[in-house]
Amino acid sequence: MGLQNTKPSGKGANIPMLGLDSAGKSTLLYKLRYKDAFITVPTIGFNVDMIEAGKDFTLTFWDVGGQKKMRELWSNFLEDAGGLLYVVDSSDKRRLEESRREFELILKNESIKNVPVVVLANKQDLPGALNAEEITRKLKIKKYCSDRNWYVQPCCAITGEGLPEALQRVATFARQYKKSKETFITLKELNSF
Repeated sequence: MGLQNTKPSGKGANIPMLGLDSAGKSTLLYKLRYKDAFITVPTIGFNVDMIEAGKDFTLTFWDVGGQKKMRELWSNFLEDAGGLLYVVDSSDKRRLEESRREFELILKNESIKNVPVVVLANKQDLPGALNAEEITRKLKIKKYCSDRNWYVQPCCAITGEGLPEALQRVATFARQYKKSKETFITLKELNSF
C-alpha cells in the first residue's frame, strides 16, 4: 500500500452547490456555516465556503448563482467535484420542470460521472411544499442517478431543519467517492508496471 502515500492526499472535497435562482442556496450555505439565516441577495458569480465535516475532512462548497446567464457557467464548477448538492424550492411547483431540466443537463456532464448527489428539498416550511418522495419523482432522480449514490434531504434553510443530516450525508458520500477513486488510481498504477 506504499503507493498511495506518494500522492498528496488532500483531506476534503469540492462540492458544487447548484439549483435555480431563489431555490435558497446562499441562505442554506450561511445557515450551514453560521447557524443563523440572514437576508441574501441573488448571487452574481459565486460564494465559496469551507466547512469542517468531521475529523480532518473539509468540504468546500461552491454556491453558484442560478440565474439563466449564470447557469451557462455551471459546468466550470463540476470539474474535480467530490459530490454535488442540488437545491430545489419544493414549494415552487411552477419551476420544477425547469429545475428538472437543469438537473438533467448537469448530470449528463462527463466531469461528474459517478459523482454522488444530494438533493436538498428546501422550503419545507412553506404550504404545499412537495415531500422528498414527490421531489424524487418530479426530478426523475432514480433515472438520472442510477449510476451513482444519491439522496434527497427535505430541509428548511430558515430554521436549519434537515441541514445537519444533509451535511453528514454529503460528507459520507464524498469520503466514499474519494476512496473509490483513489483505489481505482492505485489499481491503474499497479497494472502499468
